[in-house]
Amino acid sequence: MAALVVGHKNPDTDSVISAIAVADLMSKRGIASKPIIQGPVVPETAFVLDKFGLSAPEVVTSVAGNQVILVDHSDLAQAPADLKDAEVIAVVDHHKLGDVTTSSPLLMWVWPAGCTGTVIKAMYDFYGIEMPKNIAGGCLCAILSDTVIFKSPTTTEDDKKAVQDLAKIAGVADYQALGMEMFKVKSAVDGVPPKELVFRDYKDFDMNGKKVGIGQLEMIDISMVDGIKGQLMTELAAVKADGRHSVFLLLTDIMKEGSEMLICTDDPSVVKKAFGVDGDKSVWLPKVMSRKKDVVPKFEAAFKG
Repeated sequence: MAALVVGHKNPDTDSVISAIAVADLMSKRGIASKPIIQGPVVPETAFVLDKFGLSAPEVVTSVAGNQVILVDHSDLAQAPADLKDAEVIAVVDHHKLGDVTTSSPLLMWVWPAGCTGTVIKAMYDFYGIEMPKNIAGGCLCAILSDTVIFKSPTTTEDDKKAVQDLAKIAGVADYQALGMEMFKVKSAVDGVPPKELVFRDYKDFDMNGKKVGIGQLEMIDISMVDGIKGQLMTELAAVKADGRHSVFLLLTDIMKEGSEMLICTDDPSVVKKAFGVDGDKSVWLPKVMSRKKDVVPKFEAAFKG
């Protein structure tokens, strides 16, 4: 039985491409592996898959009884609900180490990089396995997406080197132009239901015993959602009512290099504690580009305070 390679819930481009790439790499190392995803792909990911001739993995939500390789996460809140009934044999990630535990030793590749794609490129190099052209193109796009074309504070020199190498393998002459083309697709909001926008890139976190949801929409110009902010707030309230203490939505403007954060919480003081600004509905946060580095650690400290 093939090991299942799976990224986090509400999969983004890095999560999907990582599952495809790690399944390829592990299979070539003699560990039969199959990529899966926990939900449908978003428009940006569909664009990347189509551009490089990759197929979207099958949507699978139950992994009980299987060997599992986690990519782009190691938090139980982001993993399949029945992960406890599976055997985790590897983790490939670029986030903080989460709360997944195992009863046996496992393969761990967890780097402080801007994208899991960067870690995966190093894995192919380490094991002396040639990365296929189409997977290189997918990993290239994943890094450009996660690092916001190197504008994100999560960007490392490893990410920049990986992009240079991957662009050569994939035959991409101008990776910045590719990145902008990708973000134009990512920015498309016309006609998209508010609920889909909230969950396009959304994660739940346990913050000092409280369930907190944080979504993010990255756009070339956040004025694109001016007309639907009320609808987004209504949707945030509905998400919060489903057993959450707080729900936040980052509207990230990649050109202005900052984010407007929409707020729905039982305790607005956590925003003040985290960012030093008052706001009960929304706040502008200059230079805030990364949920992982700029937002989650500050909220975790605020909820403990």
